[in-house]
Amino acid sequence: MKTNKPKVYISKPVPSEVLAYLQEHCECRMWDGQGTASRQQLLAELSEVEGLLMTGVPINEELLDRAPKLRAVSTISVGYNHFDIEAMRARGVIGTHTPYVLDDTVADLVLALMLSAARRIPELDAFVKQGRWQRGQGLTDEDFFGFDVHHRTLGLIGMGRIGDAIAQRAVHGFGMQLLYHNRSRKPEAEERFQAVYCELDELLRRSDFVVMMTPLTPETTRMIRREHFDLMKPTAFFINASRGQTVDEAALFDALQSGSIRGAGLDVFDPEPPRPDHPFFTLPNVVTLPHIGSATAATRLDMAMLAARNLVAALHGEQPPNIVPELLERIKR
Repeated sequence: MKTNKPKVYISKPVPSEVLAYLQEHCECRMWDGQGTASRQQLLAELSEVEGLLMTGVPINEELLDRAPKLRAVSTISVGYNHFDIEAMRARGVIGTHTPYVLDDTVADLVLALMLSAARRIPELDAFVKQGRWQRGQGLTDEDFFGFDVHHRTLGLIGMGRIGDAIAQRAVHGFGMQLLYHNRSRKPEAEERFQAVYCELDELLRRSDFVVMMTPLTPETTRMIRREHFDLMKPTAFFINASRGQTVDEAALFDALQSGSIRGAGLDVFDPEPPRPDHPFFTLPNVVTLPHIGSATAATRLDMAMLAARNLVAALHGEQPPNIVPELLERIKR
């Protein structure tokens, strides 16, 4: 039977509730294999597609050339650095993302990384599981010492929605002093958290925990380099839950190996996944996670449903609530 529903391709499996919602409003095809459809498989599906639901797929000239009917792309993520904004704008393709719904979940993970790195949780967990926790072997309490998180100084690089959620936990939960560096000052955060705005160098010098929470832009690519780690306290911890490309990883490795800083907690790498012999994996003072900032069942469901609602709105002539800012005013109609 002929349908007037817009044609949509879903490049990765989504929860059944999300698929049912999309099928109610669109004619859907979905990749039913493991993980995400390969680039080749995706490109083969796009000739008649008007809407695309995806995560992390580069939306560039190559893809747009293969999708002449494409009107809207919805990514199941907050970040959209995989969108070629100029190419999409030139072709009138709407792009949407999923802010807000994952803020608290990512903030939880950042605090978990801080605690895990400072209190050496993975290192000591392995120590116990390997059967090495035995009395009378010359170990003293000092061998297990970590570093306090409570009432220390937290330096946030990036004070957006997730930064605000981190600040809420750090200040009101752990009694931390908050410093922040951002493109613009945040008077509300200064009032709510007694946060102190700092230039980057000052923040690095004063902080016990430095948390990288910026979006990936040309300005933030390799924003933290060797000279910045040299400014940090030897007792400081560096936490990155933004994007791996915001940091010079070789410089971070040298700082950790030399003892220039005490430890790190990383949820992101450049590239992802990192190679199995990555130098970070040789260091006991680094906590490494596989980019799981938003990875809870509830949050991933909320993200996928929001992405679906964004896509349906765009394909039915409505302005989606979460169109990417660069496309909001200037996109061709």
